[in-house]
Amino acid sequence: MPDVGDSATARLTVAAGDNTTSAVLLVTRPDGTTVLPTATTSDGGATWTAPVLYTLAGVWQLTWTVTGAGAGVTPEAVSVAPAPGAVPRVGARVYADTTWLANYLQAAPPLDSARLLLEASKLLDSEFLVAAVYDVDADGLPTDAEVAAAFADAVCSQVQFWGEVGEETDISGPLQGVAIGSVQLQYGAGENRSGPSYVAPKLPRELAMLPAAKFRYVAWAGC
Repeated sequence: MPDVGDSATARLTVAAGDNTTSAVLLVTRPDGTTVLPTATTSDGGATWTAPVLYTLAGVWQLTWTVTGAGAGVTPEAVSVAPAPGAVPRVGARVYADTTWLANYLQAAPPLDSARLLLEASKLLDSEFLVAAVYDVDADGLPTDAEVAAAFADAVCSQVQFWGEVGEETDISGPLQGVAIGSVQLQYGAGENRSGPSYVAPKLPRELAMLPAAKFRYVAWAGC
């Protein structure tokens, strides 16, 4: 499987190919744009090759169209992986970068750190910040340095937790609460739910240390 930035040689063998055979390769990128690389043969039309440069992650469609002897259409799909450590999608709110994560772990971070930090930031947003009040900028990121640092440490604690136990689904019910400061929020549904296994134990503690003047909760809809 190629990565973004890799170049490859697309190859087609035409069983009945001869000097009347002609082949064209249409490359359709994941964003729908197309390119026609130069296809050549060195054996009288039996084998054709064309260079392809994979510039985007996603599924690429390679379609060979042959005319003359051996005429036909041969499609192929190629899955292209993002480069290791690729930046999350534009517009995504991420509370820590890989440098912060490396310093938090005191170790080299995993190669998919950018994705893990994005997922941890989404978890923080959906499970802990829905009812939180704090100052933000135009991108929804905290403007106070102490709050920003706490959020960064919180998502890093989640990435560290995933590195220890693996990325898990919610097997304990939705988050309905956690104690942060004077606010008591409840986990899960049912009397014996202790909390979702996918939340790092250190994550709520990072938020609990923030002063109420900078970070507080309003009424939680799940309470």
